[in-house]
Amino acid sequence: MESVDFSKCGNTMNPVAFEVFGFEIRWYSLLILIGVLYSFFAIMREAKKFKISTDFIFNMFFWTIIIGIIGARLYFVIFNWSWFGSHLNEIWQIWRGGLAIHGGIIFGLITINIYCRKYNMKTLKILDMIAVPLILAQAIGRWGNFFNSEACGPATTLNHLNSLHIPTFIINGMQGNGVYYTPTFYYESLWCLLGFIILMIAKRFKFIKVGQLTSIYLIWYSMGRFFIESARTDSLTLLGFKVAQLVSLIMIGVGVVIFILCLRKSKFEDLYNDDKVK
Repeated sequence: MESVDFSKCGNTMNPVAFEVFGFEIRWYSLLILIGVLYSFFAIMREAKKFKISTDFIFNMFFWTIIIGIIGARLYFVIFNWSWFGSHLNEIWQIWRGGLAIHGGIIFGLITINIYCRKYNMKTLKILDMIAVPLILAQAIGRWGNFFNSEACGPATTLNHLNSLHIPTFIINGMQGNGVYYTPTFYYESLWCLLGFIILMIAKRFKFIKVGQLTSIYLIWYSMGRFFIESARTDSLTLLGFKVAQLVSLIMIGVGVVIFILCLRKSKFEDLYNDDKVK
């Protein structure tokens, strides 16, 4: 049975990075793996700084990744049920693409909260530790969309893309049958990279409070995603609205509330760089 093609961004890129014993290793899976491994080692390094058990971090990370991936796929499948409802065998083919980051964030957040409560750890402190590597992992992962020819914007012109000083290999990869598409995946990757730099700087502030890194992540990523999503042509929709934009607005609101609540604390209260994690 032929699989549906969710991509709409040209067709010149090869999604397969290499083969091992006849088994295809796709760029999409490989880049996600790189992002996951980077996040794991970065969080482990931060955990040592706060004397958090490596067993706690490893087990939390293990379950968060598994449940997060399930959530990311479930989120994508639900909003594409018109296809998957009659092609149930394709639900498991995540190597072809189709992991929604918002689904991963929601399910991952629930997992982390449950795990931290079980072991009496401060959830927001753990989320702060995760926020910094997470946004860089997202920047890396977006390149999987490039090789899968997805997460793009409308058709545009070669002259317009050249005027934006976009690397030539990206422009070439965003065309199919002579039509060029807007590389919204690239814009989001750059936005996440800039967010990573901002969070790395903020983390070093002496009086940064527990929860503020998480709030900055929620606000920064969601602002960029909201506007970039408006240009995408392959968005998940609900009742005519782009789901990612609705979720982004909620995440911005949550981030603003957390940030304001943090500001209401005294200058030396609940600082991120303190050793307390419980």
